[in-house]
Amino acid sequence: MDGSSCYDALILSRSRKPEFSGSVEEETATVQGNNPVCGDRVTLSLRATDGTIDAVRHQTRGCAICMASADLMAEAVTGRPVTDALELGRRFTDMLETPSSQNMVADEDVLPVGLQAFRPLRTHRSRLRCATLPWTALGEALTQ
Repeated sequence: MDGSSCYDALILSRSRKPEFSGSVEEETATVQGNNPVCGDRVTLSLRATDGTIDAVRHQTRGCAICMASADLMAEAVTGRPVTDALELGRRFTDMLETPSSQNMVADEDVLPVGLQAFRPLRTHRSRLRCATLPWTALGEALTQ
């Protein structure tokens, strides 16, 4: 991907053919997130037992970045303890909001490879909310 593009091949692929779309049966939480500026809408359903996320699914209507972020987020947090998932969300947001020159810890050390595909959004500030909306919804679902 060239440095000016925010559409990595993985982002395009996961937006076109999401692997975690749908809803979770016997969910323990469902939450909706909206981005009125872009028109993105994410509905997350998840099941967590004994402090671990068993399953996450999303129904996303929106841009490729939001759809891919929701799908890769669901993949990344499934099977993780709730506290780890919340920390992963914080690290993802930090990666996007912190200029690379100020990023003290390499993204490779704290984020799964798939989530690193969003790194070029640092230079596309108007698209940050598209990528973070699913993570915001996840945080709400896990803390409600």
